[in-house]
Amino acid sequence: MVEINQAVSLERIRVWKVDGFEGVFSPLFLKNDPSLKSYLEEGGYRALERALSMRPEEVIEEVKRSGLRGRGGAGFPTGVKWSFMPKDAERKILVCNADEGEPATFKDRYIITFVPHLLVEGMMISAYAIGAREIFVYIRGEYWNEALILKKAVQEGVEYVKSKFGVSFDIKVMQGAGAYIVGEETGLLNSLEGKRGHPRPRPPYPAQKGYMGYPTCVNNVETLACVPFIINKGADWFKSIGTEKSTGPKLFCVSGKVKKPGLYELPMGFPLKKLIELAGGTSCGGKIKAVIPGGTSAPPLTPDELEKATLDFESIASFGSFLGTASCVVICEHECIVRVGWSMAHFYADESCGQCTTCREGTRFIEYLFEKIEKGKGTEKDVMTLLDVSSCIPGSAICAHVDAGSLPAKKIVSSFKEEVMSHLGKVCNGKNCEFSLHT
Repeated sequence: MVEINQAVSLERIRVWKVDGFEGVFSPLFLKNDPSLKSYLEEGGYRALERALSMRPEEVIEEVKRSGLRGRGGAGFPTGVKWSFMPKDAERKILVCNADEGEPATFKDRYIITFVPHLLVEGMMISAYAIGAREIFVYIRGEYWNEALILKKAVQEGVEYVKSKFGVSFDIKVMQGAGAYIVGEETGLLNSLEGKRGHPRPRPPYPAQKGYMGYPTCVNNVETLACVPFIINKGADWFKSIGTEKSTGPKLFCVSGKVKKPGLYELPMGFPLKKLIELAGGTSCGGKIKAVIPGGTSAPPLTPDELEKATLDFESIASFGSFLGTASCVVICEHECIVRVGWSMAHFYADESCGQCTTCREGTRFIEYLFEKIEKGKGTEKDVMTLLDVSSCIPGSAICAHVDAGSLPAKKIVSSFKEEVMSHLGKVCNGKNCEFSLHT
């Protein structure tokens, strides 16, 4: 089913086709060699050289034309975000969000492990475009080995670029302490400043008042890693991949009940069902009950929705979910959907920073109701209350954590109501309740 053309072009791109869809990936992923020497052999830092020959506004315009949207979850147009940075500020900051706390997500980890210089080059180009020389990488505390790899790449990259092009960048790698909430950009900035990782009310936005009060742009690892390819190949090349509104290639994490879990790079707009087929189909011997399309904050899709869904922002949104971090979790028919909801609700209740009442109390109440139903103590009123609460609290807090803790619950109750109702008055069969994010 997969036809791979082994020829590697000068722009270090491999091309392959899957059932008529053309995709790309970097052969550097296959080399397992994160060194500067390996990166330079594959044409590394040529994109930075090209970017430095352009005016900063030309770089921003090229990224705008490419249609690149943030790969960290929100999907905001990257070039537009860069253009929000004030031109006359004396000090500007670029922050790379490498926290990657979304359950079932591991794409950024692979980039840092295998092609850290791709990220370093992408950060340098992006910083040049917005007029910054200071760069912070905020990496999650659990990524200890990855942080060591990245620190070495940063040192090598900064020294090479200074000697080769005469341009200096100050890049610092900062490690977090394992809080999910600092994946939100303003919570990350507070943590970076040594404060509690509480998200900030907006406005002001980071581009107006970010790190230490200075204009700041926050981008995800995968977003920044796309930039060298856009500069090398051009915006039109990037737009030729994917859909009209969701352009370019994308890294998709696949886990759950599949035979070949892992990281797959495909064009945006690729059919979700075909991605699961590439991952070998279900490993449980049964059919698919649901698929979480974008990390566990994304409401799950039903089998009927799976048949129609494509992996782009617009398609997934049309089914009441979102592409998010593009981390697909396959849930087998043998698994209990109430246990899925309970496990997800527990995570988001536990990871709430507690700043907003609706999030602090609402997510815990959702967890309580799922647990009550799962243990056979729930009533029809509890199911209706669960639906009511999960429908009312989205959008009621400073950040979107409350949405992550409630929208999946709403979708589970509304789309799998028959199975939820079957739990009332009886304990669920333990055999079918094996799903857990915590095992």
